[in-house]
Amino acid sequence: MSNWKLPWEGGCRCGQVRIRVNAMPLLTMACHCTGCQRMSSSAYSLSAAIPSSGFEILQGEPVIGGLHGEHRHFFCGYCMTWMFTRPNGMDWFVNLRPTMLDDPRWFTPFIETWTREKLPWASTPAVHSFESLPTMEELEGLSKAYLASLT
Repeated sequence: MSNWKLPWEGGCRCGQVRIRVNAMPLLTMACHCTGCQRMSSSAYSLSAAIPSSGFEILQGEPVIGGLHGEHRHFFCGYCMTWMFTRPNGMDWFVNLRPTMLDDPRWFTPFIETWTREKLPWASTPAVHSFESLPTMEELEGLSKAYLASLT
C-alpha cells in the first residue's frame, strides 16, 4: 500500500481508551503461542509493530493485564479489551492489536510466530512462518522485506 492516509485512530470496544497512529507499521504479525491464544480468546493474536514515536494515547489510561511480567500488555480498564503490548527491552516499538483501529481492513500478517503451538486448523496468509520467534537479525530483514512489499 503506497498511500497510508495517516494518522489512524482507534480505541477499545467501549471507547473509553482512544489511540492515534502517526507512523506506518514496521512489520505485521500473527502469534500462535498459547499465551496469545488465551489472552485473545482466539486461535492467535494479531499485531502491527508501530514505532513508539508514532503511537499515542489520546484518551483514557490503559491498565497492565496478562501475566504482569516482562512484556507489558495494555488493556482498557473498563471493557478489558487487549489493546497493545510494549515488549520488554524493545521500547522503540509498540505491538498494536490492529483491530483496535477504526479501519483495520488494510491489515494482513506478514509473519506468523510460534507455529509449533498453533491449533491444527489455524492458518493465516503470512508470507513467513517461524516455529518460535525470529532472531533480532531476522526481524530486521523481515521488516525491510515487509516495507519493500508495500511499494
